[in-house]
Amino acid sequence: MKPVDDERSEVTGTGRLGLSRNVRVLGWVSFFNDVASEMLYPIVPIFLTTVLQAPASVVGLIEGIAESTSSVLKLASGWLSDRLGARKPFMILGYFLSTASRIILGLAATWRVVLAARFVDRFGKGARTSARDALIAESSHESARGRAFGYHRAVDTLGAVVGPLAAILLIRLFDNDFKTIFFISAAPGLVGVALLIFLVRESKPRRRPQTPESPPSIAADSLSTRFKVFLLISAVFAVGNSSDAFLILRAQSLGMSLITTILAYTVFNLSYALLSFPAGAFSDRVGARRVMISGFLIFGIVYFLFGLVDSSPFLWILFPLYGGYMALTEGVGKAYMSRLVSGDRLGKAMGIYQMVMGLCMFFASVIAGLLWTHLSVRAPFFLGAATAILAAVIFALTGRHSANRRE
Repeated sequence: MKPVDDERSEVTGTGRLGLSRNVRVLGWVSFFNDVASEMLYPIVPIFLTTVLQAPASVVGLIEGIAESTSSVLKLASGWLSDRLGARKPFMILGYFLSTASRIILGLAATWRVVLAARFVDRFGKGARTSARDALIAESSHESARGRAFGYHRAVDTLGAVVGPLAAILLIRLFDNDFKTIFFISAAPGLVGVALLIFLVRESKPRRRPQTPESPPSIAADSLSTRFKVFLLISAVFAVGNSSDAFLILRAQSLGMSLITTILAYTVFNLSYALLSFPAGAFSDRVGARRVMISGFLIFGIVYFLFGLVDSSPFLWILFPLYGGYMALTEGVGKAYMSRLVSGDRLGKAMGIYQMVMGLCMFFASVIAGLLWTHLSVRAPFFLGAATAILAAVIFALTGRHSANRRE
């Protein structure tokens, strides 16, 4: 039997790339889950609009309901994982439900069944995400959290490169039989669940509170003012950040074929994967705030151009730039938040952030669907550009007097 100190060093110590075993394994758990989910993500909106004949407003409704469901659960599961002193059970449940949702999707004959499948998938995401992000933070030194979250996003997004490429192969192999592809996509998800069960450990022993009559509050009152300011800025940004399904529909509206659209989406994910780890490591050196402001500005420019362009070749530039925005904000934002709250409130803080972002995305996606259907296909992107630039300006102004240069 290994000494306790050796076992703990495998979980919270540093290894290859200066990362703990937990961080490395969780990256590959997410990789396999993303292979599965991203096999389907560029197909589902096309399946809805072409096979099931659903309008763009229904796509927005489905994505909005799915993301808002995920968001509310992220708060509850994050708080419960703090309260119970366990992260792993929430993660196992979440990844299993997402895998099961792909079976439901394969049975879909109406858009309502697609909604049910997306609901189950996002229920799973809501159950696991806050606990997983808290475990990544707890399994990393504070000075290397940008690197840890950047690594996780990089390996996760590598799955989002492999997934669409696998979808292209399967589309050709099964002659556009989307339902067969939906069933096949469950397999890599099961691999991820197995890795999670056998190789990931809780980062440290945690005890349940000794005074159950006064449990930790689920409210945000106990969190820092800096966290609340960041939450407000992120909400301003998210109001215009509708589902990426609209990027896929935009590519289709500009004349891209199904295969070409999936390839363009793959280029976006490749850019995201390649830049995430360097962006996270860079944020550890220069401060996450500066990196995130740059990401917001890039998003604003990219969304404005998505609305402006009239020719599909421009999308081969915009999709990888969009991947750059993701690399500069997703993992970096979580690393930034982890430095604003104490460890015993980490799950709750992650959950509150994810809940607010998802609720904003619900409204953003519904609004985008209505704007697309009743005003113009360009309108959702102009709205997103405006809110991103506004968020970047507010973030820059609120940080002018910050004493913590690592932010």
